[in-house]
Amino acid sequence: MGAIFRKEINQFFSSPIAYIIMAVFLTAIGLMLWVFPDTSLLENGYADMGAFFNLTPYVMLFLVPAITMRSLADEVRTGTLEWLLTKPVSRWRIVGGKFLASWLLVVLTILPTIVYYITLYQLGSPIGNIDSAAVFGSYIGLVLLAGVFVAIGLWASSLNDNQVVAFVLGVFFCFLLYVGLSAIASMGALGGFGYYFSYIALDEQYRALGKGLIDSRNVVYLVTLMTFFLLITANRLKRSF
Repeated sequence: MGAIFRKEINQFFSSPIAYIIMAVFLTAIGLMLWVFPDTSLLENGYADMGAFFNLTPYVMLFLVPAITMRSLADEVRTGTLEWLLTKPVSRWRIVGGKFLASWLLVVLTILPTIVYYITLYQLGSPIGNIDSAAVFGSYIGLVLLAGVFVAIGLWASSLNDNQVVAFVLGVFFCFLLYVGLSAIASMGALGGFGYYFSYIALDEQYRALGKGLIDSRNVVYLVTLMTFFLLITANRLKRSF
């Protein structure tokens, strides 16, 4: 797994891909939070990062599939995945190494946004007048949500050898689990089952962690969902070769 992880990280940072993705993400979030008046933190009048944590998952819906779309699809297209599977390395290690590398890249992309918290901390009246517990919980939720998106993106990348198709499928399934389930639950047509759809929706789990109280049930659910998609990705490789 370590060799696969290092290979993926080196591949990311030896090309402009990682830097372009980071730059696009930070620029988009920065403009929305500090420039555009409808979402600007400065226009809000409160030392609150709610706008950041509300907007970032929607940017990640496109950011993460862009990172993962080539992970397995490109390996299948070039034939290197079949070569890897002939080596003494398990499918789980291949999937795990690629997952950890992609997840680390997303976390490194999010990490500079801590500057926003420091800025609002200093701008608060008095200084430090910000709900740090909610910010801390939201960052944990954001990192775990990124992990789920990465696992979904890897699975989408394993379905075919076309990177564009992998990207579209990744965006679709991330959107479905983050927004779609809540939308279905809110229709009311499901009756009592609507509660369960709402509970398993990723946005509900994410918002629960952002309340400042880390509930182990939310963490376990997100980690379980990550593991599920990694397992079906590994199983997909087994059936493909």
